[in-house]
Amino acid sequence: MNIETVEFGGWQHNLKLSNDACEMIITLEVGPRVLSFATRENGRIGENVFCVFSDGAGGKGESQWQSRGGHRLWLAPENESAHPFTYFPDNAPVEHEIISENRVRFTPPMEPGGAQKETQIELDENTARAIVTHRVTNAGSEALAPLAPWALSVMAPGGIAIVPFAPLGEHPRDLLPDRKLVLWPYADLRDERLYLGCEFLTLAQDSRKTPIKIGLGHAISWAGYWNRGTLFLKKWRFDTDANYPDLGSTCELFTNSEMLEVESLAPLVSLAPGQSAEHVEEWNLFPNVPAFGARDEVSIRAALKGLDL
Repeated sequence: MNIETVEFGGWQHNLKLSNDACEMIITLEVGPRVLSFATRENGRIGENVFCVFSDGAGGKGESQWQSRGGHRLWLAPENESAHPFTYFPDNAPVEHEIISENRVRFTPPMEPGGAQKETQIELDENTARAIVTHRVTNAGSEALAPLAPWALSVMAPGGIAIVPFAPLGEHPRDLLPDRKLVLWPYADLRDERLYLGCEFLTLAQDSRKTPIKIGLGHAISWAGYWNRGTLFLKKWRFDTDANYPDLGSTCELFTNSEMLEVESLAPLVSLAPGQSAEHVEEWNLFPNVPAFGARDEVSIRAALKGLDL
């Protein structure tokens, strides 16, 4: 893996991690935020799968939290109060440590309530695969109320999110429920961007539409976002015995007129001083994935055939 400091999006100090298959850019001026993740092929850089908002690009030191885009670590459940809890303004410089030849740790300042966040990125030697570890430690003197590490990837506009459903059961053999669909107050199931199928749920991003958010609470192993031929896929672990935030959501999708967020959540935990909680995602980029119909499960299955899901 190659590591170098580059300019990006108006920020002067950003770390670029790259190999022959992909490159990733993480700003050192705010966050930490992963600003870009793109394929590399014969030295040619593909399109950034993430969305970076132009109105927040290059900014730092603001008194209020800034969206900015990219990928970030948040704390669930969503709450603007309590010093603030979720919307802490992560607008200060970030320390980084090169742990090994392919692993870097990014650490922002400790938050007033004692939460110390940390993001560690391990880029594969020669594929478009990364392990992203999100960690929250209670560095204060008092216990932190139940919280969950929450990993949000803000995806570039124009694509389609894909989440697998568990295989269909049958009656009367399967008498108990095995999945949850969680709806936010502004989620309309008649929305044409949303498709609920037998094998997949899809949500399309549309610049003409108002916000919608949904959550899923079952043993989901991955979620993806296809855009202009590239599939971004993230995987994480689901704990069947754990209590998840947002009525039991382990995966959430949010979209508005600008972007679409693919979000995964860890279980809720209470952290005594010195204790930590981790949430690990595996990222993969798959180039040259054929287009498919967002409501056509046969074409979705065909597009995903042969991929390491």
